[in-house]
Amino acid sequence: MSQWIPAFAGMTAVLEGLAMQAEKLVYMANQIAAFFKAQGEAKAPAGIADHMAKFWDPRMRKAILAHEATGGEGLDPLALKALDLLKPKQA
Repeated sequence: MSQWIPAFAGMTAVLEGLAMQAEKLVYMANQIAAFFKAQGEAKAPAGIADHMAKFWDPRMRKAILAHEATGGEGLDPLALKALDLLKPKQA
């Protein structure tokens, strides 16, 4: 029984870390969206997506897309539109 507790504690730490990572990525995506907002709804998503493609690590993009796939809680509407542009294209 005592072996389950440390394993569970480790899993909890991993889950908390993933939640924290998503929270930070949402904050960063919303900051980028705020910067590009002045370009208007027609141009801003492309600018946001371009910024994320150029400057975000692929693991960050994968994590924010995973967050978006679960509802994208907290993401600015412009950031959500930008994430649609970052999704891998289906062949």
